[in-house]
Amino acid sequence: MSDFSLADLERIVDARAKADPSESWTARLVAAGQQKAAKKLGEEAVETVIAAIEGEKAALTSETADLLYHLMVVLKIGGVPLQDVMEELERRTSQSGLVEKASRKS
Repeated sequence: MSDFSLADLERIVDARAKADPSESWTARLVAAGQQKAAKKLGEEAVETVIAAIEGEKAALTSETADLLYHLMVVLKIGGVPLQDVMEELERRTSQSGLVEKASRKS
């Protein structure tokens, strides 16, 4: 099992965001702005759903990697640290998912 984590990916995205956009896809996405990065995230989400429906494990793995990468870029541009997301997940998992979901309807 790999020791690579989303925190590692966040650090890599952060470093590559500072690179020359002519030399880094990450820097190019960041320079293009949130609208472009979010659109790319949406495309990757759709591709991940298709891979899941088709049941191809390798495709699902690859598309999920693309999805997570683009999510980290969108978070970077939005100024949302991964730690904030993890804290929100921790808060939500302190109760039943059904209870948590019902609390969002109010």
